[in-house]
Amino acid sequence: MSDLYRFGVSLEKQLIEAFDRHINAQHYKTRSEAIRDLIREELVRKQWIEGGTVAGAIVMTYDHHKRELVNLLLDIQHDFQETIISTQHVHLDHHHCLEILAVKGKAADVDKLATTLKVQVGVKHLSLSITSSTE
Repeated sequence: MSDLYRFGVSLEKQLIEAFDRHINAQHYKTRSEAIRDLIREELVRKQWIEGGTVAGAIVMTYDHHKRELVNLLLDIQHDFQETIISTQHVHLDHHHCLEILAVKGKAADVDKLATTLKVQVGVKHLSLSITSSTE
């Protein structure tokens, strides 16, 4: 027997039509799959707001020729070694690198790490993507 529960949802016609267009564009097979993803996303957002444990990825690009930037970024990463699970480094071209940090920890710690990295001179772009840590 499955642990799935069925329930009904009442929506305005205009809203369900817009939702159907959205889920078709996203290639969902059913409304249920799309609704499950929306619920999960909202629960992760709630974890973030309430300071729960989250996992995610910090993706940043930077100019590795910027004076002392590489050493500074490494020092920051060592300061957050409890939060960083792993890193991947990619050379985009002669001047620019892409760094991907897999992270897990308290939402406040992950946010502090991302903010600390983002404000460094020479960091061109940084994005943070979070998900549930399943805890």
